[in-house]
Amino acid sequence: MARIRILPETLSNKIAAGEVVERPASVVKELVENSLDANAHRIRIAIENGGRALIQVADDGDGMSPDDALLCLERYATSKIRSDADLFAIGTLGFRGEALPSIAAVSRFNLISRARDRDEGCEIQVDGGTIRRVTATGAPVGTMLTVRSLFYNTPARRKFLKTVNTEMSHIGDVVAGMGLAWPRVGFQLLNNQRRIKNWPAVNDPAERVAAVLGREVRPHLHPVHFEADYLKLTGWVAHSRFTRSTSRAVFVFVNGRMVRDRTILHGVLAGYQGRLMKGQYPLAAVFLEVPPDQVDVNVHPTKHEVRLGRARQVHNGLVQAVGATLAAAEKPIWQGAQVSMSQPAAATEQAGEARSSYATSQKPLTTETHRAIPPPPRPSQSLSRPVPGAPPEPVPATALKAPRQQNIWSENRLESLHVIGQFAHTYIVCETGKDLVLVDQHAAHERIYFERLKYQSAAGRPAVQQLLLPETVDLGFREAEILDGLLDDLTAHGLEVGRFGGNTFAIRAIPAFLSAGGAEKILREIAEKAAIHDTAPELGTALERSLYVMACHGAIRANQRLDGKQMKIMLEQLGACRNPAHCPHGRPTWIEISRRELDKRFRRIV
Repeated sequence: MARIRILPETLSNKIAAGEVVERPASVVKELVENSLDANAHRIRIAIENGGRALIQVADDGDGMSPDDALLCLERYATSKIRSDADLFAIGTLGFRGEALPSIAAVSRFNLISRARDRDEGCEIQVDGGTIRRVTATGAPVGTMLTVRSLFYNTPARRKFLKTVNTEMSHIGDVVAGMGLAWPRVGFQLLNNQRRIKNWPAVNDPAERVAAVLGREVRPHLHPVHFEADYLKLTGWVAHSRFTRSTSRAVFVFVNGRMVRDRTILHGVLAGYQGRLMKGQYPLAAVFLEVPPDQVDVNVHPTKHEVRLGRARQVHNGLVQAVGATLAAAEKPIWQGAQVSMSQPAAATEQAGEARSSYATSQKPLTTETHRAIPPPPRPSQSLSRPVPGAPPEPVPATALKAPRQQNIWSENRLESLHVIGQFAHTYIVCETGKDLVLVDQHAAHERIYFERLKYQSAAGRPAVQQLLLPETVDLGFREAEILDGLLDDLTAHGLEVGRFGGNTFAIRAIPAFLSAGGAEKILREIAEKAAIHDTAPELGTALERSLYVMACHGAIRANQRLDGKQMKIMLEQLGACRNPAHCPHGRPTWIEISRRELDKRFRRIV
């Protein structure tokens, strides 16, 4: 007797269902995709008990004839593929011909459909993959698919479903993604006969993005646009103050298809680099259009994943577009404060007139190269002369005045703020003329040092101090291995480190602004963080984090007293940075409290 057998069709359908139908949200996705492919203008999704009891999707699309309705329940039956070549130029959401028979195999399934050229529709009832009844019926043009008792005949799969609320949240994400990709289609989502989402069709995609991500985000959504020969990128990214604890609010679409792709997600997150705290994710909707022959959507039966032909170029385009959009959106827009000199803080005005700003052409103006807010006493330093293109070097309160430069932000700059004073020796208190602004002095100074470090290394002129006696640091094997690949780059940033034997390293010089006594701690922290975050194919991110550590250790701390001149100069230098709104770790450097908000808190207005 033969040991190898052909599986019965009912069993093979259940196996296919295990690939296509992961959970109720998978059913919703497949059915809604079919509605969109059928040119629907309105789609209604009804859910009961998290999809276990009922999933019903009704549309006003093209509908099907009785013959097509029967054929669509056969495996590998599709209207969208005719030849091998079609697989490499897929322009529809569904194409495999597996969804409906797979869903029908693990549920009590009902199909009602009527084509536009017919006077009546047809109804097909299926129970666990077996057709029970086919009848003619009255029906509007379009299709209504009803799935009851999902996984009733595969209890093992039903057992692994999560709670009702969890499954419903996944369904909501799917519908939200579809709604974002198809703004000219109306979507309605009901849960236990209660309407929870109603998104009418809109002509402006931004309206749908705001409806999905939240109306409170609408004023803080910024359009993204990037084009190259291999890619067209559009979408919206929210200001970095709006975050979530997971990446579920980052919606990514490739040729209209919502996907989960690590390369694309990493590109979006990299565009936010330096603007998000660890463990926080942004809100964004990103739409990529690539030539059909440059994307493979046939990677997995669920069609959640894609394979891009030019993944690295797409990634770099995302980083560039998202980063540039956020940088442009974060420039302060305050008007210069008009404050009487008789106020108690008037003494803070006479701070010198050092100015430095970046022109829109990205060609920065030169500045005096002196230190700004003097940290605790350091060894003597010898700084090199400034060169064109240098970002602001921190300068002491006693620095000479620099020649007045053209202010390209007009009065819309951080240095236009009027400094009132310092709170808790930690926050610089300012006013704009109508609102209150609080600046975190450590975060601000950290940003200034970070950008200076990056510039100095690029220019090949880091200011360093040699140590009289090298400091040695013993590291673990993994930390030593990663640090060994960073030695040349660290030297370019002023931290001269070399192997001392085994996993021991010797520190011979450090950036001029750092304290020699903390060199060992700094190197150990750099190595440990590089080892923790070493997930990228190259160690560029590890080097970036190394600069974070050095800037953090070099910046002034909380609970450190500053005088008025020092505070004013810090604002000038922060305003000249490329990203003045965040410290390198993603914390905000300043927050604004409106006069209206204060009046409401004091009940001056209702």
